[in-house]
Amino acid sequence: MKKIFVFSVLLSLVIFSCSKKVDVVKLEKDTPAYELATELSKKLPSLDPDENRVLASARDFKITTGEIVQIIHNNFANRIGQLKSMDANGIKEVIEGLSNGLGEQKLLLNAAEKKNIIVPQTEVDSILSLQYQRAGGKEKFMEWLNKNGMSIEKVKNDIQNSLTINHYLDETLSKETEVSEEEIQKLYNEDKTASVRHILLMTQGKSDSAKIEIRKKMEVILERAKQGEDFAKLVEEYSEDPGSKNNGGLYKDFGRGAMVKPFEDAAFSVPIGEISDIIETRFGYHILKVIDRKKETQPLEKVQLQLEKKIKEKKQNEAYLDHIKNLKEESKFKILEF
Repeated sequence: MKKIFVFSVLLSLVIFSCSKKVDVVKLEKDTPAYELATELSKKLPSLDPDENRVLASARDFKITTGEIVQIIHNNFANRIGQLKSMDANGIKEVIEGLSNGLGEQKLLLNAAEKKNIIVPQTEVDSILSLQYQRAGGKEKFMEWLNKNGMSIEKVKNDIQNSLTINHYLDETLSKETEVSEEEIQKLYNEDKTASVRHILLMTQGKSDSAKIEIRKKMEVILERAKQGEDFAKLVEEYSEDPGSKNNGGLYKDFGRGAMVKPFEDAAFSVPIGEISDIIETRFGYHILKVIDRKKETQPLEKVQLQLEKKIKEKKQNEAYLDHIKNLKEESKFKILEF
């Protein structure tokens, strides 16, 4: 069951306009952002721009409806229609995600300020030049800003904030993301790909009582598989995975990180030729029969940099998550109920 990537630590440029001050943002009437908030509040009343509810708070700042809706208007114009078409729960999930992301950036900026992180103006100018190039020139970029009601000063501020955060993370987490020769060798020696046959009984959207019955059904299928019945035929008879049902449940030569974690863990740990126990993921209940695993065939020298990058990226992600968790606890950051 292929993994769906929904999270990235990378800090995008010109997305959030973070302020290190305690200012509470409120939308002005008759502005496009105010109208957007009004429309969204028909499905989710807590987004009423006049109420301007606090969505998230920390010791040094508050994040309001006005600030989040302004961000949506400024940066996600092509997806606003999609947001409007969502139900209340979908809109709430998006708002919570943006509130959390903005809160993390504010926490990082506050931490960078305490460390006196300074970004040279030349770096800001360099990134701004890249923005001009991507837009087809400075003139077209300025036209885009005017069309979206944004100023060049705001863009420069956003760029400086993003660079400040990147400098802070590089300085603070650099030792935690160092990669040793032993770690590279260990990864090189591990199996690189796995091939499995797979049965899935889906549980998404099912009640707890229905899940109990589905698991009982899977236990019967598992017993039949372990008694030696043809696994591919069991797939054809029972599996509900549209991605593999018609080819005997086969997922061939997939690498680490391609599947949801419980699925991957079984694929790379169950002995070749054997059948896993029942595995539960967000999709449902799974049974895997491991067909094959392969190691890296290229010499270590040819893939060393690639392996080092992979280990480093994993360490960066883990270090970032640990660090931001600590910052949230220290600042008493929380997403409020709305």
